[in-house]
Amino acid sequence: MGLEKLDPILKFVPGIKKPSKPLSFREKLKWTAIIMSVYFLMFSTPALGVSVPAINSSLFTLVNTIFAARFGTLVTVGIGPIVLSSIVLQMLQGAGVIKMDLNDVEQKGRFQAIQKLSAIAIAFIEAVIFTNQLVVNQALIHEVNGAVSPLLFTAVAVQIALAAIVIIFLDESMVKYGITSGINLFIAGGIAFAIVSGTATVLLPAAAHAIGSGKSTGIPLAIESFAPLLFTVVVFLISIYILDMKVELPLVFSQFRGVGGRFPIPFLYVSVLPVILAVSLTASLGVWSRVVAGYCGPGVSIVRFFAYYVTQCNPSAAGTQGSSVIAGGLFYLLQPLQESPYGAGVGVDYNSYFYQIGTSTSPLYIPGSQVPILIPEWAHFVIYTIMLIVLCVIFGKFWVEMTGQSPKNMAEQLQDVGWQIPGFRRDPRIIENVLNKYLPTITVLGSITVALVAAFASLTGAIGNGMGILLTAGIMYAVYQQMEQENMIKGYPALDRLLS
Repeated sequence: MGLEKLDPILKFVPGIKKPSKPLSFREKLKWTAIIMSVYFLMFSTPALGVSVPAINSSLFTLVNTIFAARFGTLVTVGIGPIVLSSIVLQMLQGAGVIKMDLNDVEQKGRFQAIQKLSAIAIAFIEAVIFTNQLVVNQALIHEVNGAVSPLLFTAVAVQIALAAIVIIFLDESMVKYGITSGINLFIAGGIAFAIVSGTATVLLPAAAHAIGSGKSTGIPLAIESFAPLLFTVVVFLISIYILDMKVELPLVFSQFRGVGGRFPIPFLYVSVLPVILAVSLTASLGVWSRVVAGYCGPGVSIVRFFAYYVTQCNPSAAGTQGSSVIAGGLFYLLQPLQESPYGAGVGVDYNSYFYQIGTSTSPLYIPGSQVPILIPEWAHFVIYTIMLIVLCVIFGKFWVEMTGQSPKNMAEQLQDVGWQIPGFRRDPRIIENVLNKYLPTITVLGSITVALVAAFASLTGAIGNGMGILLTAGIMYAVYQQMEQENMIKGYPALDRLLS
């Protein structure tokens, strides 16, 4: 594609100027603190015209995790436009639809400008979509007659879009002036906020209430109240452990005899991306099912098979009359457990939580039948875990192929650099054969592992959910590796002792 034809438009896309000289670690920390302060200010500020309860809504919890967003605030869209534009352009590049040499400075600059321009366009589109969702959930401040005026709708959408554009430039500023990308720290910051907020608003009050009750069970209940935080730490440590696992492939440099090294193949070869895509798909199915939640026309049994809602259709009414809470059906079985160890008004109660899992059932209506099959909630968790594993493996293998990380592509890259397997002649097919013994197996095992960790976190009620903890652990581990490679830590003995 002749993307150079876009140059007259791309020259108007603003950008952040690079620093004139390399920044010290202290300066990078200062800029990181400033950028994160601006992000958290928007994270805590409701969009003008949005009611405050919308901020505390659990709606789009998954979207909030992935896109560092907070429903109802200025960061309702979060980093969604950046991520979506990046994924689309990289897939187009990988599929050969667009061909750009990213090693060329001019073409790389053009690619980044196109990505930024598309992200800005996506920001406005997503702002309209999310504002409409705010209307559906009655989160906007209504007019006297109960209707939302077009002016209010437009004002809220513009606020959200402009805030998303600010985040685009905050991310670029972080890349050039901070210690890592803004996307990484925004996600980690959102998860950290969820953990601190959950501990302060749920766990601590539950523990205080248990101790203040004066009962003999007060201390055990207070300890139990912190179990979700304990499970969060356990999942985080497991994530760090598997992130550090790797297989090292010995290589030698063909042009210099005696010069060798090791090519590390991480156990999580595709990182946590498979679980992100898998959970996103299952969550999307749940969102799409809302469209037909209360459909009362022909074929209603088919609708109930996919998604059954507690509030059923009113026979005297037409249109959609369904509840917004899914209670059964195929899509329900593909989502995490609806139960929670956080009991309403009683703090953390694992006894009731596991009792509900062991005794509760959900209906699955077979088309043409009026009598549902009752699926035990423990079976729901098993089905969800199996499907999560299957989807993670599929997405893991798909992403390896689409992003050029297959054995063949990696062998060609190593060949181009000049590496070869010791004891074998210099041939990319030999490297490919060796990589074929490792990469496919590691891709599958890594995808299964992240699925199991996410499912375990979901079952135990770990704060921040499994995917969020995995993401945060991966981000922090990558930041640590980057700081270590750039020798940022050695100049600060206290920080070196903390991270060692």
